[in-house]
Amino acid sequence: MSNAAHKTRVDLVQMFEPVRADLEAVEREYERQVQSKVDVIPQIGSYIQQSGGKRVRPAVLLMAARLCGYTGPRAILNAAVLEFIHTATLVHDDIIDDAEVRRGRDAVHSRWGNDVTVLAGDFLYIKSMAMALTQDTLDIVRLLCDVTLRMIEGEIYQLTKNGVVDLSEEEHFDIIGRKTAYLFSSCAQIGGMLGEVGPEKENALREYGFNLGITFQLVDDLLDFTGEADALGKPIGGDLREGKITLPIIHLLKQAGAEAEALVRRIVRERTIAPDEWLRIKVLLAEHRSIDYAYHRAVEFGESAKRHLRLFPPSPEREALTALADYVLSRDR
Repeated sequence: MSNAAHKTRVDLVQMFEPVRADLEAVEREYERQVQSKVDVIPQIGSYIQQSGGKRVRPAVLLMAARLCGYTGPRAILNAAVLEFIHTATLVHDDIIDDAEVRRGRDAVHSRWGNDVTVLAGDFLYIKSMAMALTQDTLDIVRLLCDVTLRMIEGEIYQLTKNGVVDLSEEEHFDIIGRKTAYLFSSCAQIGGMLGEVGPEKENALREYGFNLGITFQLVDDLLDFTGEADALGKPIGGDLREGKITLPIIHLLKQAGAEAEALVRRIVRERTIAPDEWLRIKVLLAEHRSIDYAYHRAVEFGESAKRHLRLFPPSPEREALTALADYVLSRDR
């Protein structure tokens, strides 16, 4: 591991320190709830759980709850529910994208096949709602159903736009809002709901989470052009090969001439990219400052996320949530 990567991991551990014990409890709850008499289900659940995810989403919920004065068992339960929902989307996304690798390991469907994997994803979705329904209030269940539907709509919408080179910036933000940001927003909002802080602070947390989620996805898209394959645990240039047009390419196509458009259209049409084409794409992105533009937009959303936390008094939890936005902007994987 490089010094920079090690520092990033240490920083994340430090940020999550206020909720470290709770995160461990979420892991235990996830493991308990994924059990089934059908052996392959806990096998898949355990395989995904051990794949090295950063647990950012449950940490946001736990820290938001603590920020709002709540430290009870419902925070653990809801964080586990959201981890189930997130895991289900990863399982299904890998099939849709035909991704062979996730986080440096075989994708679930590569190991167990599409049929079992689709049904395992369905199990995780339904199980998440069954867990949520053990609560006293339906407000959180309604929110979880709403965000799950938005995520699925986002995936379907993205599929309808797959291979569409002329994707607008507005359409792209709509997709990443649905696919990524609404889940982050619900993590933060549920923390406020558990703390019963009222509509104003609940809305501030929802906006914090939404903006953090957009930042997270914009940086994720950037890493497809700037990251190292070993660090990312997936092939570089995968988005473009899969026909996904992200913000750096949207900006490039606006700024550059016929060469860039012809090159992008060929890659998207044929779903292949030669090493010299990839180098040319990176040169064009640098010449037209498209990477800088996308990163600048990510910074804008990150700063917006932090502004929404100012409604809360200073605390270790507010500091951690603020630092998380900076971490997301600096991550290299």
